[in-house]
Amino acid sequence: MKRKIDYSLYLVTDRELMAAASIEECVEQAVSGGCTLVQLREKTASSREFYETAARVRKITADFGVPLIINDRADIALAVNADGVHIGQDDLPVNEARRVMGEDAIIGVSANNLTEALTAADMGADYLGVGAMFPTGTKKDADSTTMDELRRIRAEIKLPIVAIGGINKNNVPLFAGTGIDGIAVVSAVVSQKDAGGAARELKALFQKTMGKK
Repeated sequence: MKRKIDYSLYLVTDRELMAAASIEECVEQAVSGGCTLVQLREKTASSREFYETAARVRKITADFGVPLIINDRADIALAVNADGVHIGQDDLPVNEARRVMGEDAIIGVSANNLTEALTAADMGADYLGVGAMFPTGTKKDADSTTMDELRRIRAEIKLPIVAIGGINKNNVPLFAGTGIDGIAVVSAVVSQKDAGGAARELKALFQKTMGKK
């Protein structure tokens, strides 16, 4: 049975942008500061390196009781007993990811527009990562999503929605009234010398923006 997930501050790792000496240090600082979900994204690592990093990160997230999501790689997710996998539009289809990962796994899907969001929901996604909301250096080819499109997706989709793409403390207030469940952040946390403090500030700001205590 799936546990209830807090999507409010969703950390996505990027080793090329982090200020910390290691992924593990970065993740530990971030979750200690309040990140509620961690996605390990390793676009350039070998399968062995990805697996070994994931195994170490899994120990940290487990200690903090924070779910670990693996980007793209269902095999890595299974190997380290991660909580789920996040897939893009060009990755493994949702139904196949579900078949591989099992019913209890958390499966997230990237969606840029309402059509993609509806398809992901119909195929059994557990949550949506919607964006890129703002210009971002982590995915230079990412299509942009407008606030109006985000609101349309929210109106049609009951699944948890996490906004992603260029989100930082300056633009979090723009999400007021959108009804989203969380924000996904990369450089706004991992590039900061005090990742824990950055996470704490962002979480408080998001909760204030959404009218939550």
